[in-house]
Amino acid sequence: QVQLVESGGGLAQPGGSLRLSCAASGFTFSSYAMSWARQAPGKGLEWVSGIYSDGSDTYYSDSVKGRFTISRDNAKNTVYLQMNSLKPEDTELYYCGKDENHYYSDIGAMDYWGKGTLVTVSS
Repeated sequence: QVQLVESGGGLAQPGGSLRLSCAASGFTFSSYAMSWARQAPGKGLEWVSGIYSDGSDTYYSDSVKGRFTISRDNAKNTVYLQMNSLKPEDTELYYCGKDENHYYSDIGAMDYWGKGTLVTVSS
């Protein structure tokens, strides 16, 4: 059974940092690309970042490029999202997702999602 459990969310000040983690189980983690997406109340899911199964390629949305960094540790079955220079508009529920392929293509290829972790950016 695939399980994705996000952690690391919380309250940060504008300009601050947070590091999200997603612990995966129930599948061969090193064989699949992973992504982070986010959702604000009443809005659709917005893809944020993706990483290939071996970590060789990473992708970012324009809204977070240069501020967020995705990484993974296949030995620990964990994917991370380092978020720096946080802005109030980054306040959303952040989800970790498993891709059906080893490479990232688009959000439609994600076949499992975690339950999310809330990030709040406020002074």
